[in-house]
Amino acid sequence: MKIILTHEVSGLGTAGDVVDVKDGYARNYLVPRGFAIRWTKGGEQDVAQIRRARKIREIATIEQANEVKGQLEGVKVKLAVRAGDAGRLFGSVTQADVAAAIKAAGGPNVDKRRVEVGSPIKTLGAHQVSVRLHADVVAKLGIEVIAA
Repeated sequence: MKIILTHEVSGLGTAGDVVDVKDGYARNYLVPRGFAIRWTKGGEQDVAQIRRARKIREIATIEQANEVKGQLEGVKVKLAVRAGDAGRLFGSVTQADVAAAIKAAGGPNVDKRRVEVGSPIKTLGAHQVSVRLHADVVAKLGIEVIAA
């Protein structure tokens, strides 16, 4: 099935790309979550608008990405969350939580869709997350989850 991506999907493409995927993947995952729309002739006009919006948001060059990476890796990020007695969290830490914590710690403004949390963070302590700044630049960021 031919679809137009509306958001960046890791391993598939970025917003505005027209890609071919299996029918079930598009119908059951991408379209219901708002990551993609079905391709139509009228949808091709939407692609230009999505690409313009993406250009405004994205980091254009590798030099800019490396500069932001240096800023990110120099920031100490602490995230205060509610936790139980044994150090288990009530819920888990999301990409939006990490992006907000980076900004609160004095780091650059990072889009939550660029934050990649490997496995769900459900305990207190030090954890590692990645921020994909550019196709070739990924910043590794250590965050410390503390009890609120």
